[in-house]
Amino acid sequence: MGHRKTIIKFVLCLRNEGCEDLELRKLYRIIPVKSATAEGYIRVIDESGEDYLYPEDFFWPIELPKAAE
Repeated sequence: MGHRKTIIKFVLCLRNEGCEDLELRKLYRIIPVKSATAEGYIRVIDESGEDYLYPEDFFWPIELPKAAE
């Protein structure tokens, strides 16, 4: 049986110091970008509706059931 790697598509906001476009305890969709992750950032679609880089440690990865996505 093969093992499938799960791609994290959502994160939960745990911190938002200095980031007006992030709400605590809210789920955000991310855009996977390997170069950003390597630098300690993730690209998040925030409250402005645009995607920006934020510190990775502001978030906790969430795995949603396929039906909820």
